[in-house]
Amino acid sequence: MTRNRIAWQAALFLCAGFPALAQIDLSGSWASKNHEDALERGAGPNPVDFTGIPFNESGRAKALSYSQSQISMPERICAFYSQWHMMVGTFGLKIWNEPDPLRGGTAAWVVGEWEDRAAMRIWMDGRAHPSKNAPHSQEGFTTGTWDGDVLTAVTTHMLTGYLRRNGVMTSDQATMITHFIRHGDMLTLASEIVDPIYLTEPYYITRTFVSNPAGMSIGGPPCIIGDEGVPVGTVPHYLPGKNPFLDEMTKLYGIPREAALGGAETMYPAYRDKIKDKFVMPAKCLRNCGGPPPGAN
Repeated sequence: MTRNRIAWQAALFLCAGFPALAQIDLSGSWASKNHEDALERGAGPNPVDFTGIPFNESGRAKALSYSQSQISMPERICAFYSQWHMMVGTFGLKIWNEPDPLRGGTAAWVVGEWEDRAAMRIWMDGRAHPSKNAPHSQEGFTTGTWDGDVLTAVTTHMLTGYLRRNGVMTSDQATMITHFIRHGDMLTLASEIVDPIYLTEPYYITRTFVSNPAGMSIGGPPCIIGDEGVPVGTVPHYLPGKNPFLDEMTKLYGIPREAALGGAETMYPAYRDKIKDKFVMPAKCLRNCGGPPPGAN
């Protein structure tokens, strides 16, 4: 074997071998560790708890108009959530790869659907995102790239959905960027939402899953539309200034209204110094106190 041939093979190994070695296997079943942000992923946040949301005025007005009864409207009972639900929902993940039979490697990673979220197909073949005028869906359109052993997925073309389950919404122009980071039997997802319509800054969240060798099923029973008491032809909502929960966080926890209404400032620790003189410690915590409910043995 000539020296030039040896050098060529070494160069080929460096170009083709190292990126493949850097990529890791994400496939398998992953159980959710719901101790993180347990309130968000369980019963749901308090009404008008917008702390830490980098709202603009449009986003805040949209959230304050929201009534929880909207999800009981017949046309919304079986509506899927957007892909952001993967970050704030309660369920685990099932992930597998779809091989490329012609070129080899992985054509796409698939994060299986839930009963209320469409599957996420992360295209790995270099295809471009569609035109901004292309149709949107609850699934959206997602492409992925490897940066070492971290898979970064970029999702666009989603329909409007919730950012927090109390009326904080994302628009159909939002972009979701998710990093899949595996450490042994732990999988961390670090995600951000960039939304030029409702937010002034990116919003970040992380969550952790643990490998579940026993496996898990995905999907669920078919959704059946029923009568949940919302009159046909009505859209439950609150007019400006009429939301009855506007001071809920102040009554329960002494948090000033200006903090509860969110804004980019409320994302940062320094904001506590700004409102400390307005905070009044409640005599007793009565709801979501981190322990058993009042009166429990």
